[in-house]
Amino acid sequence: MGVPKFYRWISERYPCLSEVVKEHQIPEFDNLYLDMNGIIHQCSHPNDEDVHFRISEEKIFADIFHYLEVLFRIIKPRKVFFMAVDGVAPRAKMNQQRGRRFRSAKEAEEKIKKALDKGEVLPTEARFDSNGITPGTEFMVRLQEQLKYFVHNKLSTDKLWQNVKIYLSGHETPGEGEHKIMEFIRSETAKPLHDPNTRHCLYGLDADLIMLGLTSHEPNFSLLREEVRFGGKKSQKRITAPEETTFHLLHLSLMREYIHYEFSELGSNYDLEQIIDDWILMSFLVGNDFIPHLPHLHINHDALPLLYKTYINVLPGLDGYLNEKGHLNLGNFEKYLEKLSEFDREHFSEVFVDLKWFESKVGNKYLNEAAGRAAEMEAASKQTHKEEVGRQDCSLSLAESTSSDRAIDGAEVPPVEEDDEEDDMFETEFRQYKRTYYMTKMGVDVVSDAFLSKQAKCYVEGIQWILHYYYHGVKSWSWFYPYHYAPFLSDIRNISELKLTFELGEPFMPFQQLLAVLPAASMELLPECYRHLMTSDTSPIIEYYPTDFKTDLNGKQQEWEAVVLIPFIDERCLLAAMESCNSKLTKEEKARNHHSECALYTYEREKDYTYLSAIPQLFPNIIHCHVRYQQNIPLDAWQVPLSHTGRSVDRSALYFCGFPTLHHIKHKFNMKKSGVLVFQQSSRGDNMMLEILPTQEKELLCDDVAEQVLGKSVFVNWPHLEEARIIAVSDGDTRFSLEEPPGVQRVYRSHSTPPPTRVTYLSDKEQRDWVKDIQGITEHYLKRKGIVVNQTTVLLYGQLLTGRKYIPKSNGVVELEKQWAKQVLPFAFQTVVQDIEAFYSSVTCFKSLEDLYPPLSTVFMVGNPYYAAMGEVQDSSDVIKDGRVRVVFNVPHEPQLELLIQNQHKYCVKYSPGYVVASRLGISSYLVSRFSGSIFIGRGSKKNPCGEHKANVGLNLKFNKKNEEVPGYTKRTEKEWLYSAAVEELLAEYLERFAEVFDTVSRNSHDDVFYEDDIWPGEDNGAEKVAEIVTWLKSHPVSSISRASCDLQVLDAAIVEKIEEAVEKAKVKKSSKKVRDTVKAHLLFRPLEQQQGVVPDPLADYRLFDRVVNVRESFTVPLGLRGTVIGMKGADREDEVLYEVLFDEDFPGGLNIRCASPRCYRLPPCALMNLSHGARTDPTSHKLTAVVKPQPAAAGGCNSHPLAASLNHSPRSPFISAQTSTEFEDLIASLKISKDRQETAENLPPAPSQTSAGQSDGPLSPQSFAMKGTMVLKEMLKIDGAGGGSPAPPETAHDHKQNKRRKSKKLDLTSRLASAVLCRYWPDCGRAVIIGNQGAVWIAVASAFSLSCLQGVVVCQVKLSNGLTVHGPRCHSENDAKEKAAFFALQRLNSLGSGFPVQPPLFHGVARLQSPAMRAMPPVYNQSGALLMPPRGYAPAAPIWGMPLPPHHQPFPHQNPPFYGAAGTVPGAAKQQPVPTLPVGSHHQFIPLQVTKKRMSANKKPQDTREFYSAAQSLTGNPTAQRGQDTPPGQSRCLRDDNAPPSASVSTTTPPRQNRPAAGHAPGSASKRKHRKLAVNFQAAQLSDQ
Repeated sequence: MGVPKFYRWISERYPCLSEVVKEHQIPEFDNLYLDMNGIIHQCSHPNDEDVHFRISEEKIFADIFHYLEVLFRIIKPRKVFFMAVDGVAPRAKMNQQRGRRFRSAKEAEEKIKKALDKGEVLPTEARFDSNGITPGTEFMVRLQEQLKYFVHNKLSTDKLWQNVKIYLSGHETPGEGEHKIMEFIRSETAKPLHDPNTRHCLYGLDADLIMLGLTSHEPNFSLLREEVRFGGKKSQKRITAPEETTFHLLHLSLMREYIHYEFSELGSNYDLEQIIDDWILMSFLVGNDFIPHLPHLHINHDALPLLYKTYINVLPGLDGYLNEKGHLNLGNFEKYLEKLSEFDREHFSEVFVDLKWFESKVGNKYLNEAAGRAAEMEAASKQTHKEEVGRQDCSLSLAESTSSDRAIDGAEVPPVEEDDEEDDMFETEFRQYKRTYYMTKMGVDVVSDAFLSKQAKCYVEGIQWILHYYYHGVKSWSWFYPYHYAPFLSDIRNISELKLTFELGEPFMPFQQLLAVLPAASMELLPECYRHLMTSDTSPIIEYYPTDFKTDLNGKQQEWEAVVLIPFIDERCLLAAMESCNSKLTKEEKARNHHSECALYTYEREKDYTYLSAIPQLFPNIIHCHVRYQQNIPLDAWQVPLSHTGRSVDRSALYFCGFPTLHHIKHKFNMKKSGVLVFQQSSRGDNMMLEILPTQEKELLCDDVAEQVLGKSVFVNWPHLEEARIIAVSDGDTRFSLEEPPGVQRVYRSHSTPPPTRVTYLSDKEQRDWVKDIQGITEHYLKRKGIVVNQTTVLLYGQLLTGRKYIPKSNGVVELEKQWAKQVLPFAFQTVVQDIEAFYSSVTCFKSLEDLYPPLSTVFMVGNPYYAAMGEVQDSSDVIKDGRVRVVFNVPHEPQLELLIQNQHKYCVKYSPGYVVASRLGISSYLVSRFSGSIFIGRGSKKNPCGEHKANVGLNLKFNKKNEEVPGYTKRTEKEWLYSAAVEELLAEYLERFAEVFDTVSRNSHDDVFYEDDIWPGEDNGAEKVAEIVTWLKSHPVSSISRASCDLQVLDAAIVEKIEEAVEKAKVKKSSKKVRDTVKAHLLFRPLEQQQGVVPDPLADYRLFDRVVNVRESFTVPLGLRGTVIGMKGADREDEVLYEVLFDEDFPGGLNIRCASPRCYRLPPCALMNLSHGARTDPTSHKLTAVVKPQPAAAGGCNSHPLAASLNHSPRSPFISAQTSTEFEDLIASLKISKDRQETAENLPPAPSQTSAGQSDGPLSPQSFAMKGTMVLKEMLKIDGAGGGSPAPPETAHDHKQNKRRKSKKLDLTSRLASAVLCRYWPDCGRAVIIGNQGAVWIAVASAFSLSCLQGVVVCQVKLSNGLTVHGPRCHSENDAKEKAAFFALQRLNSLGSGFPVQPPLFHGVARLQSPAMRAMPPVYNQSGALLMPPRGYAPAAPIWGMPLPPHHQPFPHQNPPFYGAAGTVPGAAKQQPVPTLPVGSHHQFIPLQVTKKRMSANKKPQDTREFYSAAQSLTGNPTAQRGQDTPPGQSRCLRDDNAPPSASVSTTTPPRQNRPAAGHAPGSASKRKHRKLAVNFQAAQLSDQ
């Protein structure tokens, strides 16, 4: 366990020490060491709080293997892989193990009892006993056999393992895992040919690994552990892949530099290596696994800063150091403790006043009597032990310890001065205070000099034993500290002459340790012949197995830190009691009870034999095993002379990538409380702050910086340096950027050939973005790294290094070139490091195509055809000189998902807003929101609460702070939470069972905690009611469903099930073909270790339903396994994006993510190739694909489409259109209308009957289809949405007629198609009208949305896709506002549609739409509202589709009247004064129905419309807006807005949008949108200009 709380404290004090990294950011290492016990515990009992948790041994073994495999792949050690399982520990460690196992057994028993008392039904299977992870148990024996199998399997099958030496030190090898590792490291560093630049990585969860790593004095040493989250709950665990795990990489190279800063006051005359050794010694004084902490020295009470400050004051007066290569300098240590002992008196002086007050109130009878008895007994025994006391010249004693005793005995006390009386009183009380501590804590009756001498000697022995253990190994297997508590600092005196010797002895046998550390509750883990020794009343050692025991926090805060007060076991009594039982051991048990040596395994190709598996049904036999099992390494083979110690090397001239240092940038440091964020929380103590100093006195010029770094590679993110290519430099006014062709990422190293540069001036928006970038960088460095960057004048924009890739050159040569990310990130210039030499691993480097693509190597196709197909290289000697490679590709049969993509709406979960669910249940939306989260019920009442116990009776389906949701139940959008029908059913059952809870919560909506007596007043069974609710919730399946990030866009479980069915159908055919082809080398991708992290095809985009293939070798997912994308998780950086993939086959380590079998996994882009992307880019492929395109933004984030918030959870489809390459094919596919057979209206099938609101046959929602349809129509009719573009070439009269006829046919077909769609798919969304105008087709749909204000008055504003905006009346309910506004909108549509004949019905049985007469329509409601504003230029033009114009008296006059009127008015009605101060705008492209929200107060008039179309002003206020005499038929003159800029003159058929900026808005300002993460941008693609 190490040093409690030390890891957090050290990470807070030195903020840059621990780096949060992902898999792709971990540097290269030579040696990897695993402290296995942390992995075993995590895989066997991950959540001890869950008493229902059960797991099989087979699952434990499989999870351990998977974790080992992932760690090996993440670190990729080059030379050594060392796995160490805890063996029999030294006796000093057993006491701590014994206490921990007794506590865990007692806690488990209490949790089970509590669950049974609540009525919970526990599984019948036996739970896994974590105490079984102890050497000698049957579980550990089976685990050892499986670990051997795992090593043989990986060495025989995994190329990544075959060049590495594998050491396996199992539970049979004595010693703790981490100390066996350190023995190996010491033996390696002591060798004459040891490379001082060896890079070590030690994985483990113990905090004392920091001290162990520092004892090696190796410069490149890092510790790896999972991210630590403090204060969180383990009640619900999300299914995660190790690739998602966030790791902490703690760099001891930085730790050494921080220690140098910590003791910088000592000056430069001291040896840093010696100071590091002393720092390790001081860390032991706050307690560890072997000795208790000194009284009142707690880490969270600033004990360590006190130790450091004392050391700085004492060291200048010492002759040497405290810790000399693992040997304790007793003289210097005594002086240090003497100075440190002042803390005892200072602490007592702080509590002295409180103690005196307490004594005056309650008396101190017990203490005074105990002190008197102790003094009397001591005085009586003085004469008897006079000679013995006289001989203790080298023992320890209390200063003037007998002065008070003489006073008690009645001896004459010398007179004292009056000034000294108060000091004497303080000293007397101080001695009495310490004596009380020893009596109460240690249970002694006499606190004599001999007792104190023994206490101090044992403590100093403990310090020396630990130093030996950390520096030289075990020096005594039998020594242990025999007390639960440590002595006071002031009582450790006269130690300089002590003789400290240790007897090595022998380690316990496994069964001896089991009986020594296990409680009686775990006796099943022992051989049967020993069990009675734990339980029988006649057992000679029964006293060592108490069933009940006490714990003492002893100044600590957490229960797990408490001292377990159980007796220390007597070794002689234990061995004597076991002696009579040893003969009863069976043969198998005797085989378990022995020690063995560490094993070494290597790969040997010549060896080929069969290795049998112990569990063949789970782990098959290894038919071709190529493992050489070398002889066992003796236990003493790694012993190093006591005088040896490693020395560091000078690394100032060479930078090892991934091993940070503070040397490269000039800075200063200071210690202060700055609240740096560590482990997601602000630190509470002091932080070592670094402040970057300016390097130049003159002003930094942007052009000078650009000349230095533009186009070059530099190192960014100091001190955790990463290489990046700089592509732009900016000072806030000017921007220097590279001018390169698309796809080119060149590094310009030569100064003689400057890079092509473009200089631009920043717009107002860009300047604001520049300022925001600086603010973000400054805050990140300050709050996360504890670095003050000071003023930033120049920003660099760069692309981080993602990896290296082999690029074919001429004449068959290949080069390993660096690959850079597409994402561009900003960096402050003063944090960038230039001109340093970086060391990269000397991995195998291929020079030619023959080396890169040897026969039988595996490759993947990056071009068409056969995109992403896996192949095997054949003999290419005859073509490789031409840059080609001969490959045989395997092209399997792909499952058909097109029909599922079209009908996905039938299977996806339907989500509804909270108010909809509430209305169906008859409750308020507040209750829906509250009960779907957390609700706490406490004991007692609000006025009289009983205790702090609170039970959570909420459904726990949404997590706002953690940004997590429960798929299938809840979905978070940008504005609200949505709920599925399953939540509605669950709430309905909850409401039926426990209605009183809902009633109490609704009446006390402002409370955070509710109480039993308030919910069930007058009843005594409140606790039983709460237990009943908790039991019911835990029995429901929702309690076991894992939650997911809200940034994860997913396919629902029902769709995943259908994908599995389609895949299984495809397997039945088993049709695959072999294709032999000669391919250009640059179109091949070979999975190589050097290329891991490089995306095979950077141009590939990923969508849901895409078919992908795994291209990573030595990966959890087998190489070449195909699957389907079922989810996408965004990230702030593009290389952290993860895709959820449902693979076609099960595989070890697979995850159950919304699927029946473990075949899912989450993978980064570098692990995949997208088969569907190849099909989309293949010009010969006409296969229909899904219409969703998540794209990572180019820099830091993206702005999502307004509709993206409801992505994947529309009642009809999870998709929003995002591409325009195959719009018409996709639309036809959506409509199920054949592309090759365009049926006439009369031949179309009849429309289905009206369906419910929640179901429909159509694959797209109205909003999505409207967007899709408008883009298709615009593309078909060649309508330029921007109103610009190149002029059309002149055409002849014949061409004009032909085009006119062709356009009329297109419009006729399109109108029929659109009408069919509207009638078929939207029977419940109101009246749809096809409006024709000057060669354009607009689809208009009426819908509504509303938002209540605080006063309860609701207004709805509807924006139609044809550009019309309609305001509904003021209402007092949301539904009324929606209905009335929608009715207004439909009436306006009917009025505008007058005069245009509608085409015949497309479906039999559906009546044609009638054109109402053009007249003023009566108001629907006696309220004002329904303001209608048409788009610019909306006047009847030349007939289209052969339709006649209305009669002459009906059309708009040339002098257009104002288009404002009361409710129900139309053009031509009585004039009404226009509403002033309305901004003017116009739309320039087809858009789907948009609904805007509007708040209004009950005591205010409705606000004016914020946006409408300039045609209203053109038609009412511009008398010159008439058709010219020379305007040809079918065309109209451009209408001009007087308020628009001169360049805004466009055709009336495609009026451009001209949004007038609001007052006070700076030019170029952008709309404020919430920052979204990458890879989840589902914006609709913009139509390009034609």
